[in-house]
Amino acid sequence: MNQENYDERTGTVCLDSTEVKRVRERLQLTQLYVSKVVGVTTDTISRWENNRYPTIRRENALKLAEALEVPLADLLLKPVEDAVLREARSRRNSPVAWTAILILVLLAVIASFTYFQRTPIPSAAVTAERLLPGYAAPGSVIPVMVTLTHRTDNSGIIVREYFPKGWKIIQANPPTSSLDNVNGIARWIIKTGDDRDRIVYLVQVDARAKPDAESSFQGEIVASTQGSQFAVPVQGESKIVVAETHWADTDSNGRIDDGEMLEASFTIEDMAGVHIDWNDLEKLWAAGSYVWNKKQGKFLPKSPEP
Repeated sequence: MNQENYDERTGTVCLDSTEVKRVRERLQLTQLYVSKVVGVTTDTISRWENNRYPTIRRENALKLAEALEVPLADLLLKPVEDAVLREARSRRNSPVAWTAILILVLLAVIASFTYFQRTPIPSAAVTAERLLPGYAAPGSVIPVMVTLTHRTDNSGIIVREYFPKGWKIIQANPPTSSLDNVNGIARWIIKTGDDRDRIVYLVQVDARAKPDAESSFQGEIVASTQGSQFAVPVQGESKIVVAETHWADTDSNGRIDDGEMLEASFTIEDMAGVHIDWNDLEKLWAAGSYVWNKKQGKFLPKSPEP
């Protein structure tokens, strides 16, 4: 590491904001994805790219380099750049410098206005909606479905899903193109010509998840239209409550009634390509009620009390 960029007293390094943004856009990664990998907010990533935080902690810089798949040195200011910056700061009170800055700002505003006046903003080529159960028991397996809608064509897209840390995807259709069960990130590449309308997967809940805690899912689709690439968020359900409740028990009353069983049958049909045990579900339905067995990590039938 360049020692001129490392402050041993504070443990920080000087970040090259322009390079961070350039590398991220070259890899077609969104700020949301990078923030998830690094473990910070999207606002922090934005501030790093806009030089609002010119120095950052070394451990965060290492995570950022890992997320962008480049050596850390590539993201740090070079010595000559540091010298230029120091010289620029020393002259920041110069009237000539301020005049030049004002002229450049005015030119940039005029150029931006002209560009947006003649360049239409692309509309989304694809949108998506997530279907998620309302409840999940610690250690249980739940179904998740992302339905692709409004596909204007069959051009290639990338679907990203962010699920709670400690939870694990155990099956998916189509299979994930990239899966990080440690940080809770899954990606699917849907190639040009693939006209599928959904992605389905099974997630095993962290057995250490605390009851009554609310966990979140997020996602986005990277697509292109009119020669521009962009990301749109996955809509639909995003919150799930940790409770000793079966995913098919929508009203969380400890039993799966006929209406819930019918809905569960539709869900299993829609989840083609992953295995959900219908026989186990049918036993819970027939018994009239169920109970969560922590030792076995599964729901067991329980006859209702007379």
